Amino acid sequence: MRAAPPGAARALPTVAAALVLVLMLLVIVRLPWAGDLGMHAATVQRLRHSLLHPGNPLVDADTPSPYYSPWMLLLGCLARVTGLSVFNVLRAGALVGLGLLATGVWRYVRTLSAHRAAPALAFLSLVLLWGPLLFNWSGFLGLNSLALTVSYPSVLALGLSFHLWASLTRALRSGAGWGGWLGLGALWALILLCHQFTGVVASLGALATVIAARPGRPELPRLGAAVALGLVLLGAWPYYDFFALFSAGAGLEAIHRSLYGHLAGRFGLVLLGVMALGARWRRDRRDPLVLFFLLGALVFAAGGLTGHYSWGRALPAALIPAQLAAALEAVSAGRRAVRAAWAGALGAALLAGAWTQAGMLGYVADRDALPGVVAAKYRAPWAGYHWVTPWVRYGDVVMARTMASRQIPAYGAYTVAPGYPDVFLPSAGAREAAERRYFSAGAADSVRRGVLREYGVRWVVGGRGDAEPWLRRVAGGPGGQVLYEVAR
Repeated sequence: MRAAPPGAARALPTVAAALVLVLMLLVIVRLPWAGDLGMHAATVQRLRHSLLHPGNPLVDADTPSPYYSPWMLLLGCLARVTGLSVFNVLRAGALVGLGLLATGVWRYVRTLSAHRAAPALAFLSLVLLWGPLLFNWSGFLGLNSLALTVSYPSVLALGLSFHLWASLTRALRSGAGWGGWLGLGALWALILLCHQFTGVVASLGALATVIAARPGRPELPRLGAAVALGLVLLGAWPYYDFFALFSAGAGLEAIHRSLYGHLAGRFGLVLLGVMALGARWRRDRRDPLVLFFLLGALVFAAGGLTGHYSWGRALPAALIPAQLAAALEAVSAGRRAVRAAWAGALGAALLAGAWTQAGMLGYVADRDALPGVVAAKYRAPWAGYHWVTPWVRYGDVVMARTMASRQIPAYGAYTVAPGYPDVFLPSAGAREAAERRYFSAGAADSVRRGVLREYGVRWVVGGRGDAEPWLRRVAGGPGGQVLYEVAR
């Protein structure tokens, strides 16, 4: 069998990366629903109706929310001006986020290697070099995870982070004026406001870049001015108190504890990148990717040891440099034989990662059109609650269980209890208790009706067994769900 021509071999990573981007564009057309999509759609809904006083995105309460970021404000303005549906606005946002991610990876990798194939290999490593166990979470760039979160602010923030690291590297190497440095400070603040967890990753990457570059006296005042401007912008953002988030982490620990489980299954292929980082460290004890990895691993480990499990969201700060290092060793490691060995190992790992995530093809093609072994890997997204919209209007309050509460606000209604943790909602605990009381099997009629009156509930989404004399059945939905109207 003939070996592939050298030119074809060099072009293969670029073709594969382009194919992944095309797949992602097709995913955006379908916009599969899972995870936090309802929260982001609800945020755009509130901003579309009131840019200055949107209130809580999920419940009928006048509270701030960290979801009201500059990016979501821009999308809210787009929805308000164009009249586009919220989901079409999120599709437009996904296109921007994906574009920033692809160009950001290209720019940052170019600061690390001049090899033609390096950016494409790096992009493939970021989306495929994970593990044999499928893992989906906002801020994590696995291909299946990216397909489900591409419209989230975390993808936009990650794209901006790569641009931040690239621009910071160039500013430290070749010098930049005061305007350039202040622009970096503003970009850093923008990332933190758009997605706070990704902002931590961006900050760790920026810190590693600065430590590796060892800036001299001319750069230090400008670097300080950039940081100061970023802090001023964070404090001046009017939609929520950014610095209050530092004292609000306790409510987020439980949902993040699972980040510390199944590490080998979820991220086992990244060990190849850890080996690559070891090789880079032997060549340069101040390698920026090595420092980046160490900072990210330190924060992640500290979170697990101290019970601050939300710190686990810093894990991409360890994964990203390892994934990039694996790609770069395949094109820049010493002798030709060594590079060939790295390329072979990386190729095998990428194929293994692609197979693990092959089920994401179901977000592009119908499951019936997929080969059986691929279809078996597909996980169907959520169905949504569009079926209630002929009756439920914007601002109506709906009593629903948690899973329904994660989706119903996307269409403009409110729920009694928030479907997601809300650190700025003082009544969150009382609302969740009210929801439990209402749906409790032994609850008295007077208790249930009292909950409905207290929160101004007009609709109830439940099952057939939730029918009551004061409820009128209006419509049926998937999975035996029923929309009831509360009798006045």
